[in-house]
Amino acid sequence: MTSYIFSSFQYSMKLVHNSPVCDVCSTEFNPIFKHLTKGELERFNYEKTCTSHSRGDIIYNESSRINGCYCVHSGIVKIYKTGIDGKEQIIRFAKPGDIIGYRSILSNELACTSAKILEDSILCYISSELLISLVKNNGNFSMEIMKLTCKELGEANAYITDIAQKTVRERLAEVLIHLKDNFGLDHENILRIYLTREELANIVGTATESVIRLLSEFKNDRLIELNGRKIKILDGGGLRKIANLF
Repeated sequence: MTSYIFSSFQYSMKLVHNSPVCDVCSTEFNPIFKHLTKGELERFNYEKTCTSHSRGDIIYNESSRINGCYCVHSGIVKIYKTGIDGKEQIIRFAKPGDIIGYRSILSNELACTSAKILEDSILCYISSELLISLVKNNGNFSMEIMKLTCKELGEANAYITDIAQKTVRERLAEVLIHLKDNFGLDHENILRIYLTREELANIVGTATESVIRLLSEFKNDRLIELNGRKIKILDGGGLRKIANLF
């Protein structure tokens, strides 16, 4: 998936005056929305609420009751769970076109994760009533939601397998490859997502000190270059070999 640059978009600190148009998102980002009829898209555009958020804003907390889901129009949102010791485990990063919070709505359960803004974002809020109505009345939309749920379940299963069978070194290399594949590189081969060492550790599932040490090893092996939170990929093939990705 490629990142999306949203230009000429005027908004206040919270209310977005020129709301993103859903039929544009359906062609640019997420195939789920391509199945909506003209009438459903009009209703979607009319009922959704679009707001801007700054880095660090909490969208919802784990174990809270949420009354709707969110579609990411721009920016990056961190999805994570918190352990009994307060340590975060990052599940994934939501990018433009991704939907977050929808599973809690469909299952009528409390939120199973927390969502926090990683980079300044514009999110479109979709009420639970609207989402459930579309699921009930549009079979193709329901099928795409099911596919999305299965995809996320498959990714969770793969992560569990990695935790059980791969070393921390292998997992870190795999995380760097996934970040490259999902967010891309700029013209200098620098990852387009900037994470702290702690955030990287919270994805890999290890201590921050271990990530710092392994990044230094990767740098010494000429696999990457480091400049603060910026990571330049020098040898993607070498990282894939370490991660056992073929």
